[in-house]
Amino acid sequence: MTRFDVFNGDADGLCSLHQLRLDTPADAVLVTGAKRDIALLARVSARRGDAVTALDISIESNRPALVALLDRGVSVRYYDHHFAGDIPVHPGLEAVIDPSPGTCTGMLVDRFLEGRRRVWAVVAAFGDNLADAARSLAAPLGLESTRIDALRDLGDALAYNAYGDGEADLVIHPADLYQKLRPYADPFVFMRDEPVFDRIVATRRDDLLVARSVRPEWTFAGGAVVVLPEAAWSRRVRGAIGNELANRAPSLAHAVLSPNAFGGFTVSVRAALARPTGADALCRAFATGGGRTSAAGIDHLPKDRVSEFVRAFDEAFR
Repeated sequence: MTRFDVFNGDADGLCSLHQLRLDTPADAVLVTGAKRDIALLARVSARRGDAVTALDISIESNRPALVALLDRGVSVRYYDHHFAGDIPVHPGLEAVIDPSPGTCTGMLVDRFLEGRRRVWAVVAAFGDNLADAARSLAAPLGLESTRIDALRDLGDALAYNAYGDGEADLVIHPADLYQKLRPYADPFVFMRDEPVFDRIVATRRDDLLVARSVRPEWTFAGGAVVVLPEAAWSRRVRGAIGNELANRAPSLAHAVLSPNAFGGFTVSVRAALARPTGADALCRAFATGGGRTSAAGIDHLPKDRVSEFVRAFDEAFR
């Protein structure tokens, strides 16, 4: 039997898998990619009797490949918090799905493991900009505030590394990052001893300094839309600057557009933290759009549909 671990390359996907494999070590073929690279099950060459664990990628974006795997006799365990649509009913599928606001995949895995690797669920929640949920998870761990802040820094760094339109934009490929993370049960030791953490933190800091100088292109009563210039840093920073804007103005929604290789824009949307709903519905109205209720995105928004998107953004969060 061959195992396949299929996961989103951001903090939530990385930490979800890390929790599971710390608790139940197993060698597996890793299938992952950049943040927007979510249709991953189609890359899995599993055969009858093989096992797949899928983490933090939506069923909606992977349904045909999921059904094909199940029909081939592959067993699939699936953890996710994105909009799923219709979940296949099959004896080979074990699905743990919860798209409610304030939840991330790392928290679903934490429930399954009954908190045995909870510190990594805290990192996952921070990485998904769920600070309140992360601090609630951390409360039973008895950590000092400086250590909780350090876990937030780690979540931000792992999340940041996943943003980009291709491997060239990333500090390190998520599969390689997981392999560096894998030996560490203690996140504080990872941050102390692993040089890649400092590299990601430095890149994030420098990119955010540039991004903060960009003013919104459109401002509405319910939110703002920022358009970044064509640059590798803008492709990396769109999620982090979206989170930063959301945290700075929690009553407002935000959208960040960055040019992509197809002549249009990749879009990152954050609903207002004070009312964390509507982001996924807005993005699903456009081809290649999806996500979760509080944070979602569009892989490719053609230039001639930008005005339509801006109007829909205003209506969604007015």
